[in-house]
Amino acid sequence: MYPAAKVRTVLAAGTLGLAMVACQSSHAPTPGPSAPDAARSIWSAPGGSGGGRVASPSTSTAPPPTKAPGTSPASVPSVPAPSRSAGLTRWQLAGQRIIYSYPGLTPPASLLRIIRAGEAAGVIFFGENIAGTAQISSVIAQLRRAQAQSPVHVPLLLMVDQEGGLIRRLSGAPALSEKRIGQAADPVAAAAAAGTGAGRTVAAVGMNVNLAPVLDVYSTAGNFIDQYQRSYSANPGTVASLGRAFITAQQRTGVAATAKHFPGLGWAATAQNTDTRPITLSQSLARLRGTDEFPYSAAVAIGVDLVMVSWAIYPALDPNRPAGLSPTVVRQELRGRIGFTGVTVTDALEAGALAHYGSTGQRAVAAATAGMDLILCSARDVSQGEAATAALVNAQTGGQLDSAGFIAAADRIADLRARLH
Repeated sequence: MYPAAKVRTVLAAGTLGLAMVACQSSHAPTPGPSAPDAARSIWSAPGGSGGGRVASPSTSTAPPPTKAPGTSPASVPSVPAPSRSAGLTRWQLAGQRIIYSYPGLTPPASLLRIIRAGEAAGVIFFGENIAGTAQISSVIAQLRRAQAQSPVHVPLLLMVDQEGGLIRRLSGAPALSEKRIGQAADPVAAAAAAGTGAGRTVAAVGMNVNLAPVLDVYSTAGNFIDQYQRSYSANPGTVASLGRAFITAQQRTGVAATAKHFPGLGWAATAQNTDTRPITLSQSLARLRGTDEFPYSAAVAIGVDLVMVSWAIYPALDPNRPAGLSPTVVRQELRGRIGFTGVTVTDALEAGALAHYGSTGQRAVAAATAGMDLILCSARDVSQGEAATAALVNAQTGGQLDSAGFIAAADRIADLRARLH
């Protein structure tokens, strides 16, 4: 995800001492809790700060709710155990799929209220949110205190783009870009060091998810992904091996890794930017699967925690929808053919590539329908996340979204959150 301008300085020298650039943001099963823990709800019983209306696995024909996020709704039937989502209200259940963002250095009261109500999955941070290590660490502590008051007893997903090189929000490692890692004397060792460094930098301020590494295989020197040095190589085998090294090293630090942007932006020309306009990438199915998707299959095989799906259209897979809105891409290609069972996350919901796909709410519902788990509301506006939450509640209540699938998505997210600090 590249918010706003494609290359803009997000932190000036003298604050963290680095010129950082805005960036575009992407599982085999990993060991989970023991059987008793897996069956036990991690949510408190209805009646906590999030209210009492509980999600039902059956399709409802009731009118769409009108509750504002962070306030208490009326009761409906409860979710049967075993499910990590047992005991959630509809608003809490929908909120488990929303990543919020906010403007400036101070989280607004509205975001803190939503978190206390148990109606947020997490928060993404940008350069404008970070003035220094001490400041952002204090913000993270504030958000964690709010979460501790909520009825949802798992950590927030606190995420950032810390790819390396130009694409860093935080001061510190990794210093090398992916391109420079690919050119190193020992690229695998350099990628592992970058993964360790990224994990430690992110964890040091209290965050627990890094939206890295980029696993796109650039097709032409200087193209969209290569111009910012965000691709390891034009060789899919090299990208796969270096991505594996980064992911393994970073996840050993306790920070979740995100492979992005499936099924790949390596074919995009220099000016083909999904943040600003619709993009169609017309490589053949053979090229797409043999080259672009190859590193993602390798990442899934070693247990990458998250995969970010791009907003480009890939006619070889689905000529009618951006990848993140396509059940063919998400359910059939990523989950079915490649076998990913972890958490999927959209790219920026406000992206220009989705200009023809309606409102915030309509986009959120379309992404959830396609099979996306987390909805990335990164416009630095809390109301964007609120609108997405309300739309998901309405769609599930009205039967537009399958309740069993909705709960399964929330459970996948809860499983990830339960493994993180």
